[in-house]
Amino acid sequence: MLLLKLSAQDLLALNARRRMVPHLAARWRHFLGSAPSVSESSAWAESLVELAKDLVAADRGNVEMIVECAATLDEWDRDGTPRLIDVVLVGHHPETRSLSVQLVELKRWSTVTSVEAATAELVQVPGMGQKRHPALQLAEYYDAFTGDRGPLNELTFECGGFVYLHNATDASVAPLLAVNAPTGAYARVYTSDGRDRLLSDLRNKFAEEGGDSAAEILLRRMQLRNTPLLDAMIRSRGEDTVFTLRGRQREVADQILETAARVLGDPAAPALVPDDRRVVFLVTGGAGTGKSAIGLQVKAQLEAQGRAVQYASGSRAFNGAMQEHVGYGDREFKESFTYFSSFVTPPDPPLDVLLCDEAHRLRDRSTSRFWTPEQQGTQPQVDELLDASRLTVFFLDESQSVRPNEVGTVELITDAAQRRKAELVPYRLREQFRCGGSDAYIRWVRALLGVDDEAPSEWIPDGLMHVEVVESPEALEQIIRSEALAGASARMVAGYCWPWTKPKGKEKRLEADVRIGDWHRLWNADSESFCEGGVPPSKIWSVHPNGLGQIGCVYTAQGLEWDWCGVIMGEDMVRRDGRWVFRRGKEYKDPESGVKRVAVPGSFDPKVRPSSVDDEDFARLVRHAYHVLMTRASRASVLYSTDAETREYLKKWVGAVQIHGLRPTWENLPPEARVPHLSRPPRRNGRSRSRSRRGGGPQAQRTLF
Repeated sequence: MLLLKLSAQDLLALNARRRMVPHLAARWRHFLGSAPSVSESSAWAESLVELAKDLVAADRGNVEMIVECAATLDEWDRDGTPRLIDVVLVGHHPETRSLSVQLVELKRWSTVTSVEAATAELVQVPGMGQKRHPALQLAEYYDAFTGDRGPLNELTFECGGFVYLHNATDASVAPLLAVNAPTGAYARVYTSDGRDRLLSDLRNKFAEEGGDSAAEILLRRMQLRNTPLLDAMIRSRGEDTVFTLRGRQREVADQILETAARVLGDPAAPALVPDDRRVVFLVTGGAGTGKSAIGLQVKAQLEAQGRAVQYASGSRAFNGAMQEHVGYGDREFKESFTYFSSFVTPPDPPLDVLLCDEAHRLRDRSTSRFWTPEQQGTQPQVDELLDASRLTVFFLDESQSVRPNEVGTVELITDAAQRRKAELVPYRLREQFRCGGSDAYIRWVRALLGVDDEAPSEWIPDGLMHVEVVESPEALEQIIRSEALAGASARMVAGYCWPWTKPKGKEKRLEADVRIGDWHRLWNADSESFCEGGVPPSKIWSVHPNGLGQIGCVYTAQGLEWDWCGVIMGEDMVRRDGRWVFRRGKEYKDPESGVKRVAVPGSFDPKVRPSSVDDEDFARLVRHAYHVLMTRASRASVLYSTDAETREYLKKWVGAVQIHGLRPTWENLPPEARVPHLSRPPRRNGRSRSRSRRGGGPQAQRTLF
């Protein structure tokens, strides 16, 4: 957890725009569930600014300030409220160039007296009573940061800490400076009398440049910056540890594995009397809360134990990326990923475990226009999934349902489990790790689009996520292309606001359906194979290098992420008279080409546009689609609306973006953040991953994330 990450000079710029304290207060409410006290808000407005000014005065304005930070997510497992460090200063040491960290406790105390029972551990603060010496708090923080589970463990670093009482003099807080006061690298105390000494020490602790590079290292160690899911899968091929599940994620995964061991027994020694209990896990959480990471780790560990496991999804984009980009040349790995509709006939015997990702995309029935009547599902799809395995895990986010026939809800799964007399185990994930770990951005998007009841507010840069609005599709494409060519992962996506032409002829010619003025671009190819010009099929558009020139929609983007995402809002959702207006489009056939074009702007989604979808559901589904599209980026979202009034509305709430150093272009990123994105791995030789690992041994103990 952290409330803000900015360099000292950027924090002062944010404060000058009167946006720092509102941002901190909003994030405090999100994490702790209540508004910050007046005293807390006043301390931010005064003490943070004083410290930032001192850093700038010391010519250390590039040192990063991480505000109200918990060292690890283990803090949430403690009784009571988590320990939050006022400020963590991060940079590089000027001599050793190693990571340099200073833990700071800010106090606005002006006077401190001794406690009657003379002790260095307690002091008397007028109007506040007895308080622990603040250096003792820093000792706890120091242990949390440098201990076995801390983010600095195993790194080469310089770490210390200090208490800063900018309203006090040495004489007015003499007990804090007494000979019996706590000592150590973290126990320095500065007052206004010692400001010159503070500035000198800051220069000795931090180099003038490199704060962003150092902060990137620390954010990764604090697990706020994640390796993209597909990169992690490619790098590991299901065999190596890439991520470490944390907090509630770890709790959920451990509970699933423990339940599997208890209910399914030992696969190497089946019980004489089988346990016929059925268990259903229902794991809910917003975009980026780690649902897929949990599922993929559990899958890897259960496979290593020799259990029969399948990973089902309603997303062709997610499955296609896993099968073709990660599992290339590994048939068994590819076949372990399947679809919700694959269980019309239940497996015999049932699977041990079925992991159902993106369960909000469950359908009422398993059907296909390519199936014979005998192949169509005859019962609710959720029942088919429950019949397919003894332990079923559903990962669900109701705000990502984007089609009218997507019926996956908490209520649906709960009712189905009760009908099957299965034990239901619910879990709610809260921490989110997409969008650079910026829960503030996720909430900003939801409020902007009206997904929930929170009123929209101006975006406040937090050092984790960047957002900007452009005036043209050309400008959007220029940004996305330049970042992709520099080394970042990047894609353009759009609302489904133009007809979508299927490939034509043997050469599979494509039509530039997305047309905005003179700017014409292809949708990603509606094809199972490569098309003219090497355009990849839709299921791997998101990860194939040739996918950069096409526009994706919600169905090919859901479940995936890129460093930069350019989002084009069409005229299915426009701003009019202070509210969102939702439109259904109409088409005509071009007399010369015979291609369908836009006659009336609006939605052209064949599943959402029909009049059979009532207006309320239509509005909900369009909102959800843009919510998905706007949360695909891990570093920066670039927004453009084809409607001028809507574009002005976006600009109003995005606000000015010219804050020094906050635009995370590949060129501006520190070297530690320039993690190259991996191409499809080579075809495997020999035995497949799953088969070679079954039977235990050292490999079987490894985890995927």
